[in-house]
Amino acid sequence: MEASSSCPECIKAIQVHIGLEKRGAKGGSHKKNSCTSSCYQGRIPFQRSSSSRYDYKGRTRAHADGALGFGIKEDQLTALTRDHNYSALQQYEGISGLANMLKTDTDKGISGEESDIDARKNAFGSNTYPRKKGRSFLAFVWDACKDLTLIILMVAAAVSLALGIYTEGIKEGWYDGASIGFAVLLVIFVTATSDYKQSLQFQNLNEEKQNIQLEVVRGGRRIKVSIFDLVVGDVVPLKIGDQVPADGVLISGHSFSIDESSMTGESKIVNKDQKSPFMMSGCKVADGYGTMLVTAVGINTEWGLLMASISEDSGEETPLQVRLNGVATFIGIIGLSVAVAVLVVLLARYFTGHTYNPDGSPQYVKGKMGVGETIRGVVKIFTVAVTIVVVAVPEGLPLAVTLTLAFSMRKMMRDKALVRRLSACETMGSATTICSDKTGTLTLNQMTVVEAYFGGEKMDPPDNTQKLSAAVSTMIIEGIAQNTSGSIFEPEGDQAPEVTGSPTEKAILSWGLQLGMKFSETRSKSSILQVFPFNSEKKRGGVAVQLGDSEVHVYWKGAAELILQSCTSWIGTDGSKQSMTPEKVGEFKKFIEDMAVASLRCVAFAYRPCEMSDVPKEDQRADWVLPEDNLIMLGIVGIKDPCRPGVQDSIRLCAAAGIKVRMVTGDNLQTARAIALECGILTDPNVSEPTIIEGKTFRELSDLEREEVADKISVMGRSSPNDKLLLVKALRNRGHVVAVTGDGTNDAPALHEADIGLSMGIQGTEVAKESSDIIILDDNFATLVRVVRWGRSVYANIQKFIQFQLTVNVAALIINVVSAVSSGDVPLNAVQLLWVNLIMDTLGALALATEPPNNHLMQRPPVGRREPLITNIMWRNLLIMAFYQVAILLTLTFKGLSLLRLEHDNPAHAEILKNTFIFNTFVLCQVFSEFNARKPDELNIFKGIAGNKLFIAIIAITVVLQVLIIEFLGKFTTTVRLSWQLWLVSIGLAFISWPLALVGKLIPVPDRPLLDMFTCCCPGKKEADDGKEDSGVKNIEVV
Repeated sequence: MEASSSCPECIKAIQVHIGLEKRGAKGGSHKKNSCTSSCYQGRIPFQRSSSSRYDYKGRTRAHADGALGFGIKEDQLTALTRDHNYSALQQYEGISGLANMLKTDTDKGISGEESDIDARKNAFGSNTYPRKKGRSFLAFVWDACKDLTLIILMVAAAVSLALGIYTEGIKEGWYDGASIGFAVLLVIFVTATSDYKQSLQFQNLNEEKQNIQLEVVRGGRRIKVSIFDLVVGDVVPLKIGDQVPADGVLISGHSFSIDESSMTGESKIVNKDQKSPFMMSGCKVADGYGTMLVTAVGINTEWGLLMASISEDSGEETPLQVRLNGVATFIGIIGLSVAVAVLVVLLARYFTGHTYNPDGSPQYVKGKMGVGETIRGVVKIFTVAVTIVVVAVPEGLPLAVTLTLAFSMRKMMRDKALVRRLSACETMGSATTICSDKTGTLTLNQMTVVEAYFGGEKMDPPDNTQKLSAAVSTMIIEGIAQNTSGSIFEPEGDQAPEVTGSPTEKAILSWGLQLGMKFSETRSKSSILQVFPFNSEKKRGGVAVQLGDSEVHVYWKGAAELILQSCTSWIGTDGSKQSMTPEKVGEFKKFIEDMAVASLRCVAFAYRPCEMSDVPKEDQRADWVLPEDNLIMLGIVGIKDPCRPGVQDSIRLCAAAGIKVRMVTGDNLQTARAIALECGILTDPNVSEPTIIEGKTFRELSDLEREEVADKISVMGRSSPNDKLLLVKALRNRGHVVAVTGDGTNDAPALHEADIGLSMGIQGTEVAKESSDIIILDDNFATLVRVVRWGRSVYANIQKFIQFQLTVNVAALIINVVSAVSSGDVPLNAVQLLWVNLIMDTLGALALATEPPNNHLMQRPPVGRREPLITNIMWRNLLIMAFYQVAILLTLTFKGLSLLRLEHDNPAHAEILKNTFIFNTFVLCQVFSEFNARKPDELNIFKGIAGNKLFIAIIAITVVLQVLIIEFLGKFTTTVRLSWQLWLVSIGLAFISWPLALVGKLIPVPDRPLLDMFTCCCPGKKEADDGKEDSGVKNIEVV
């Protein structure tokens, strides 16, 4: 169960409720995001008894009476772990006794058979917890009904319906009010349906984020399972950075400590050993490695209780949504002002007798009109004014962001990228530089030992030990078997051994097998006294093992040149110890350089003998620092990790898109240079500082010097996580939008600091994943580039929708205002405007916000932090389209009767026919305008249209509904049927939008944004804006 952010107030209240406060809990953890939970809106009264259990979807299961074949009951296990009852554990004969009760082998785990797993779930529950139900469809309908303008329209519809029936009778008088009411209900239904669908998508994605894959030992082998499939009795290997997946007890561990701040609120790291073995789910492994026995899962864990009592809130607003809210508010104010002006003008004309019926008679004559008829006329005018507000306010803008984010996140999952934070989707499109790890991202992470140098001689092939004495071979094998966090499962019969661990560990262990290593047998011949887990800062790991009563060996392995610096002697092929002369150091260095030039990772093995008297007593051993000096060099291996296929193409694509890829690796400079040349990050093999730089050199520069150098860096070798953090800070201070990859716990600060943190799904620790914005599920650099494409697509799709919607806004407002002022009437009535609103808001968002990305997006530079949302190209396109529509429709409004040859027709019918033609032409113009909006800066608007079936479907639905409205629903929309000739004329006028847009795209636009032109006379504002950009604000600034 993934640890999500929780506010301290929530956790405090819940912890008191479930009993954590007894142990001094003080609150929740403070992480990258602010609280994503709504502040403890109500407690769920969980009982300590297990009278009922739930799975994560809320389904119940039968209560397990008794232990169901196990030696301990569920409530006993729950109490044991929750109360950290060490005396009770001793009564069960310790860890081994508890494991026997749970039918678990502490070395081989449970059997893993389906029947055994089912029995454990029935007896002790599943590792899931009850989730609060998502919001129902009716809740979204209710939200849509709260819109003030729609409420006003519903009231107007009700008044119009009542007055219509009163004045004209029920047979004819219900049409106007019912039409408006139905149109409003349709808008509410479509809006609620769209919001509900997006809510379900985000809910599914959130569940995917919580579905952590972890290693368990079953049947003697390590396998990966979903965290939801974990059962009581499972044996779980844990290492630094892992999340504790359930409540349990420590079986064994070395330098093992836990960060319990997510449960207790105390940042103190807690050491775990046989005297303090209890572990709580949701906590993180801070150091060391070990194995735990699961004793409680799901709702029986403290974390399960905590999470079940917190309701999730997906109300995160992205920077783009914030910007669009500002745009929508500004346009809404303009729309409201126009609506008020129209209302005043129409009311003035109405009461002064200057508003006319289709037959030419005035609509209001003082002293001759009844109260009901007068009120009905005023309601019609008021309805038109309110509808103008509905059309003017672009509710579709936030909807478009939600749609495109949900669409993109779903598609990105198929592309092996899991988005943890919405804002990362759009920010990724603005990335100007990517700081990428080498191992597993640019390379395949399929490591093999291809060269070896032991006993002062090269071994050819690397597993040829004929020249080595038995004593040297034994020490090499012992160092491999004991100084590892990996494991080997040795099946019975002739089946091949199964090696697990990190790629480097697997490569070394596999090589050990080739040397004749018997893993389990070798480990059983000596006992581990102390472990120094591999550290990315020191780039080495060590272990102290006791061979006999008094003999102790301290084995080290790590970065070859660093281990070499600590060695004062070396072992010859015959096992003789020889002094490390300068000549021999040079020989070792030459071998390391030769391997590095061949793109090999160099790992050295060394040891140091000790006496048992030098080792602290057992109760003081936890603080023992393994000796790192005066080491004896055993040898060096070269590990090959091939470059990923296609990574060169991906890096070239990034370069074309204006994104600089920088490689940050822990390997030495020669290896880093060779891989960078192979991947295409470097093209010149002779480059020097600062293009290729060592982490230590960069670290020792001043802040100002680092900023100046950062832009020039392409490769940083022998770097630590802190060097990566310093590079990210320097680049951001230079104004870059930085994406950075990371997989280790120590990468968390850099992932947090970057604009976009990208963690690795396969090799990444849970700490790294929680600090990241996006998880690259396949650890592939090509996936990262696809994420950039999707990020740019999000931004581009929003811009397409803005261009389309503002075109409709401008045209509709101008037409209605001019008509109202000049003639006292408007050509588009309330129902028609609501239909237009539906087209440009919901249907328009569906059509344009789901456009898939294309290669054209990767042929232009990234969107700048301060680049305006509406570009000069968009202004050109939308103004051309809007003014064309205004010109056509105003011409039809004032000259339509003569142009359509309706002068001799019945005046009332001719007026309705003219307005129907205007309405039809206006709607068809929007249909053609949607095609233009697909490609704002490309001439071919049909390019890739076959790949967007939803766009084609939306267009087809819009056209079909328009035909139905005109031909069959005239009573409701105040329209009449059009002849086929008038349909052709309508289509022809709308079609002109295409060639007009094509010609318009040939008109050049200035590079300088219009916003800058307007602010050029305001240097104070400009300086303030520049200051914001230079400040390195993490999210894209709001313009």
